[in-house]
Amino acid sequence: MMPRSGFPRRTVLGLMGASLGLTFLPGRLRAQTKGADTGRRHGLSVFGELKYAEGFPHFDYVNPAAPKGGTLSQMPATGAYNASLLTFDTLNGYILKGNAPPALDLIFDTLMARAYDEEDALYGLVAESVEIAEKGKRFTFHLRDAARFHDGTPLTAEDAAFSFMLLKEKGHPLISINLREMKRAKALDQRTLLIEFTGDQTRDLPLLIAGGLPIFSKAWYTANKFEETTLTPPLGSGPYRIGDFKPGNFITYQRVPDYWARDLNVNVGQWNFDRIRFEFFRDRTAGFEAFSAGQYLFREEFTSKVWATQYNFPAVKDGRVKLATLPDHTPSGAQGWFINTRREKFADPRVREALTLAFDFEWTNKNLFYGLYKRTSSFFENSPMRAEGAPSPDELRILDPWRDRLPPAVFGPAVTAPVSDGTGQDRKLLRRAAELLDEAGWKISGGQRRNAKGEVLSVEFLGDDPVFQRVEGPYIKNLKLLGIAAQSRLVDSAQFQDRLKKYDFDLIVQRYSMGLTPGIEMRAYWGSEFARTEGSRNLSGIVDPAIDALIEKVIAAGTRPDQTVAARALDRVLRAGHYWIPQWHKASYTLAYWDIYDTPKVLAKYDRGVERTWWVDMAKAKRLGLKG
Repeated sequence: MMPRSGFPRRTVLGLMGASLGLTFLPGRLRAQTKGADTGRRHGLSVFGELKYAEGFPHFDYVNPAAPKGGTLSQMPATGAYNASLLTFDTLNGYILKGNAPPALDLIFDTLMARAYDEEDALYGLVAESVEIAEKGKRFTFHLRDAARFHDGTPLTAEDAAFSFMLLKEKGHPLISINLREMKRAKALDQRTLLIEFTGDQTRDLPLLIAGGLPIFSKAWYTANKFEETTLTPPLGSGPYRIGDFKPGNFITYQRVPDYWARDLNVNVGQWNFDRIRFEFFRDRTAGFEAFSAGQYLFREEFTSKVWATQYNFPAVKDGRVKLATLPDHTPSGAQGWFINTRREKFADPRVREALTLAFDFEWTNKNLFYGLYKRTSSFFENSPMRAEGAPSPDELRILDPWRDRLPPAVFGPAVTAPVSDGTGQDRKLLRRAAELLDEAGWKISGGQRRNAKGEVLSVEFLGDDPVFQRVEGPYIKNLKLLGIAAQSRLVDSAQFQDRLKKYDFDLIVQRYSMGLTPGIEMRAYWGSEFARTEGSRNLSGIVDPAIDALIEKVIAAGTRPDQTVAARALDRVLRAGHYWIPQWHKASYTLAYWDIYDTPKVLAKYDRGVERTWWVDMAKAKRLGLKG
């Protein structure tokens, strides 16, 4: 049971980290003074390291001779932020309104494209090259003459400038707030785009724009309202366009055979499927049954019980369905029940710590997860940025200015999740939880925890997927032993999304998927301003100037070692705040697929790579009697 993001391409809401002030030369690069002005460059990276020289033929993790054709069919990934994507009601995924289907970014190109065997490198896509001037306040992108939208009209600098200003003004808050330090985007001519910043921007922002923001058609969005939900497919320029779809049933992305950038080095050997299709099901059980019957042909499994016990159907036994476990070298992120501190009953960190003590992971992992997971403690799990032991001298230098405002636990061994005796009801941990609740003023009266006002301490687990209820059941029993009125509430997907955006919940499951080089996305996760922004990812409602300052330290770090130190310091403070009940993680992808697909010999280190680099082996498909 491991929610994770489902479609790892260019994601705007992921907010890729980036930086300025680096010299970009062929091969390995060396960092220069922050904000140094240089000539045209073919790539960008946070700390100045580029693997690929200018003019490289293709990425190392692709098969340049991969055949085109066939279909990749799958169901939407069941991630923790949207636990059960049952349908969609809009084809605009860049505004707060509505629920969009996965993978809409397939239809839009960006200025630059990510290399998935490097931590954070970008190379030219729509923009052939870029220049930096005025110590990082001006970025000039030189666009390719060949760039086109799907209707054949030129993709120009005017379209790009329009797109970025539109997203700044009317985009999803996760986008628009982060674009405030973009002063303007302006077309100098058809092929030259100028982006100016205030000078207060983070290093991330220019590369977020370059590698994360879609380029829309100005003509299309002049004739169609951007800020409204719509089921009219927008005009794009990417490797796919929207094909057939039916909300609640399926959506198909159709490969564009004359895609203008199909032969660029950043695309060679990629986007090999003629169709990428997502099938929607009423629940996970129906989705699994459909896969086992061959109604769709690729599946990433997120539920440990299913992976351990149900992949024994005939097609697996006779080899028609292959099972694979691939390593995941990206940070595992932070998954858990996030506690809504906007609600007064959760304002005291002792209450939040007590909730954590009541969850018996060891029993859960053994009895429900078949021992497949490890306990999560850090917000930077499976990463060098995870805090360990006591703070180092470098960490203390960052933390000391905030010593009077921070919990003493920050300056001791890093707070870790409790380890139980595995009985399901560890008396020692439950006794400590009861002591914390007493200290916080929640005393037992009539068998229930009540405060001085006589109010009962209640906890509701909100979800839209019953899969978590088997975990929450034993947990709720422990909470009730402590005198807490706890329950699990299952709502439909639309209601869940509405309550999520409005922070109308006690506890909710979330997974923060941190990047290899964390950046401005951290503001959306833990920043004070985002705690007051509807639809943000600061689900716990964290408002803390120390955390805000530490986030900026991580963002502004001049070297990767400096960023690691700052991130560890931030991790300590977040963990000491007990803003969540940490769950579990595993550093791998568990995949099942009908044996019609083939893969490159070298896999991308930092991406699952299925949609971008796999292909259909038509001979295999024919032998299995599948259309592929």
